[in-house]
Amino acid sequence: MRLLDVKNLCVRYGELTILDRVSFSLEEGQWLMLVGPNGAGKSTLVNAISQGAPYTGEIRFDGTDVKKMRPQELAQKIGVLSQTHFVGYAFTVGSVVRLGRYAYSPGIFGGRREEDEEMVRRALATTGMEELEQQSVLTLSGGELQRTFLAQIFAQDPRVLILDEPTNHLDLVYQKQVFALIGSWLKQPGRAVVSVVHDLSLAKAYGTHALLLERGRTIAQGEAKEVFSPEYLDAAYGMDVSGWMRSMLEQWKEE
Repeated sequence: MRLLDVKNLCVRYGELTILDRVSFSLEEGQWLMLVGPNGAGKSTLVNAISQGAPYTGEIRFDGTDVKKMRPQELAQKIGVLSQTHFVGYAFTVGSVVRLGRYAYSPGIFGGRREEDEEMVRRALATTGMEELEQQSVLTLSGGELQRTFLAQIFAQDPRVLILDEPTNHLDLVYQKQVFALIGSWLKQPGRAVVSVVHDLSLAKAYGTHALLLERGRTIAQGEAKEVFSPEYLDAAYGMDVSGWMRSMLEQWKEE
């Protein structure tokens, strides 16, 4: 089942072109990794998909132009997890996670619904945040905070999850936790993931498909094993990528 179609997407600010005619499709069960050097346009691409950046071209969800969808309807289909979160308020973990159900709210006086509470409980359990439900988000570690907002997205229950560097600045243990949680979420029917990832090892380990960008243009796209070939990576990064990665791995071999 095809969930997302992006056709000839362009993002320009004055005479500066950030994305130049980028096209791809996303199907159920796919984890699409957006990779490329700094300034390639990866974050701009996910911002455009989530309607956070002006663009020309087409973005369709399940055949419907997302520009014609109401914000509440779009939030039920597409969830976005950014790499950083500003928390200047003493909300509890549970309160932050419950905000994920706002897209399903019948109105300001609708009150809490049992189905919403069930989704929140499930999201807290899935991310291992149950014991911290009543704790202020101001007291959380970076990994706990990211898992809180991941729980919020899980409670939102979208069909497509968009991640912009979801483990940026996190310790290795939290990187492993977050990617494992997303992988488990993806196994459920009718879901797909789009991720901006700088770490090519993580991208190759978890991605089923990849889109390689360089200066706003598509260098390669398709199955991850094809995109992560020396031919394409070296052209995009201007270096021997696989050789560099192998040299890094050599350091961990036992003498």
